[in-house]
Amino acid sequence: MNIIVKDNTKCSGDYCSKIHNLFHKMKRHKFPFSDDIPKNGIYVLFECGEHAHGGDRIVRVGTHTGVNQLRSRINQHFTTENKDRSIFRKNIGRALLNREDDLFLEQWEWDLTSRESKSKYAHLLDKKKQEEIEKKVTSYIQSNLSFVVFSVDDKEERLVLESRIISTVSLCSLCRPSDTWLGLQSPKRKIRESGMWLVNELYKKQIDNIEFERVSQLCEL
Repeated sequence: MNIIVKDNTKCSGDYCSKIHNLFHKMKRHKFPFSDDIPKNGIYVLFECGEHAHGGDRIVRVGTHTGVNQLRSRINQHFTTENKDRSIFRKNIGRALLNREDDLFLEQWEWDLTSRESKSKYAHLLDKKKQEEIEKKVTSYIQSNLSFVVFSVDDKEERLVLESRIISTVSLCSLCRPSDTWLGLQSPKRKIRESGMWLVNELYKKQIDNIEFERVSQLCEL
C-alpha cells in the first residue's frame, strides 16, 4: 500500500500543535456521554492508539448544518445503526470489511436513502449481514473513539472553522497514523494518506492566528 508522506513545507505544524494542545485540555466525552453537549458546534474526535503533539491525535473533525443538531449528529455516529446517515460509520465499516477482504463491501457501498436506490437494491441486500456489520461498527466506535466539543451557534462560522481545523491537521507532517490504525485498511486513498476519517476539506487553507484565537475563545465559553 502506497502512503504519501505529507509535505512539511506546507505546514510547519505550529498551529496543529496549538490546536491539539488546546483540545487536549478540554473535557473529553466517551460513550455513554452526558447531556452537557451544546446544541450547535464542532466536535473533534480522537482514537485509541493514535498519538501526536504529546497527546491523542485528532482523527476527525465534524459539525452539522441543521439548527440545534449537534447532539443528533453525534448520536448518528455513535448509536444509530444506519451507515447511510453517517459517512463516518460508513468509512469505519469500509475499513473493517476491506481488512477482511469481505465481499459484502460491495453491498455496504449501497446507499438506500432514496426511493430509487431502495427499489434497485433493497431486495438484494443481505440484511442479516448488514446488521452484523452495523453492530461491529458501533462496537468499534464506542470502544475506541472519544471527542471534545465546543459551541458555535453560527452555521457559516461552524463550517469555516471546521474546514480550517481539518486542513491544518491534514497538512501537518507530524500527524501520522500508527502502523495499526484501522484507517490504513480503508479502500479510500484520502483516508489512508491523510490519517483522518475524512475525504473532504483536506489540504486546503490552514487556520490563521485570528481564527485560532476565535477557536480558543469559543472553547472557553
